[in-house]
Amino acid sequence: MFEKLKDKLKGWTQGLIKKAVVEEVEEVAKKEKAKKSAKEKKEPIKKWGKKKFKEETQEEIIEEIKPIEEHKYVEPKPRIFDKEEREIGEKIIEDIKIEEEEKKGFFKKIFSGITKIKISGEEFEKYSEDLEYLLLENNVALEVSEKIIQELKEKIVGKEFSKKEIEEKIKNSLKEIIEEILIEPFDLIERIRQKANPLANSSESQIKEKNEPYVILFCGINGGGKTTTIAKLASQLKKQNISCIMAGADTFRAAAIDQLKKHGEKLQIKVITHEYGTDPASVGFDAIKYAKKNKIKCVLIDTAGRIHTSKNLMMEIEKIKRVCNPDTKIFVGESITGNDAVEQVKSFDEAIDIDGIILSKADVDEKGGTALSVGYVTKKPILYLGTGQEYNKLEKFDKQKFIKNLGL
Repeated sequence: MFEKLKDKLKGWTQGLIKKAVVEEVEEVAKKEKAKKSAKEKKEPIKKWGKKKFKEETQEEIIEEIKPIEEHKYVEPKPRIFDKEEREIGEKIIEDIKIEEEEKKGFFKKIFSGITKIKISGEEFEKYSEDLEYLLLENNVALEVSEKIIQELKEKIVGKEFSKKEIEEKIKNSLKEIIEEILIEPFDLIERIRQKANPLANSSESQIKEKNEPYVILFCGINGGGKTTTIAKLASQLKKQNISCIMAGADTFRAAAIDQLKKHGEKLQIKVITHEYGTDPASVGFDAIKYAKKNKIKCVLIDTAGRIHTSKNLMMEIEKIKRVCNPDTKIFVGESITGNDAVEQVKSFDEAIDIDGIILSKADVDEKGGTALSVGYVTKKPILYLGTGQEYNKLEKFDKQKFIKNLGL
């Protein structure tokens, strides 16, 4: 998801470092110019001798103290300098050496001076537009994008960062924000197991529920993958030696009950159904009654897909919730639907107060923004990701793995 963001971030941090270098170059150059100007204002160097002192430049004096070149066949007469002349000459040579060293160390001083870089609000605003566009492009809802950008601004604007660590610091700040947005998922299988074996926990309230099955109600819009997801979870429960039944409470769609029955036959798991057109709440009620009588540990209730904007259909699922009193209510949506999934999950959460989310088709979603968005708007955990059609293609949602796959 964040490959483009990583490239943009790298360009941004390189730009910040380049800007800091330019500023430091200008500052050092300014100091050097001031130093040179101050030096030129000093008293000129004077020559001594029998005549009056004569003002001369350093170059003239250096030329003067060089050995006089005579004819190559004539032995040059050595020039004898008095003590004061030698001291003046040595001082000039030393000054030249210092000046050369200063030139060599100019850029060294610049880079050694840039130990910290501060990001201004103006610089952040310049790049935040690109960041927001990339988030929206990756199916992150607008309100979630705004939250990420605002929190990132609070974490980095006005703070000083090492030039070597600035890119990593910004990336880590993004990672921390996403970690806060995503709620840590609970272990659904473990919750079912605990209710199935209350004596192991010695809680009085749980002992009273000894014969009560764990009821899960699934909701979502048409084509979101509810029925297939229920079959996948039923397969996992069977592997964990937790008995379960499936209830076909989608009594409106002609093929819905047949589809669930086919899954039941493949998995050898009982499916409770009624005639098409009957009250879906009664199907869930009868399935729970059957589970109690036969000491089955878990009931998985499939419901009809419904448009989240339809008040009548949303009232119907509220009725199913009241009649069946589920332990867990799960919204199933497609991870590739982006902002649509956000509006859907909001409506279902308002209607029945969902407990968790399962996102199907995660295997074809390279963006990951939907998971961030639905997690943020509901403050509910993502429990599983559907990663294919096979029964074993239902993965527990791992927050750290998800963040790593985003490129952070």
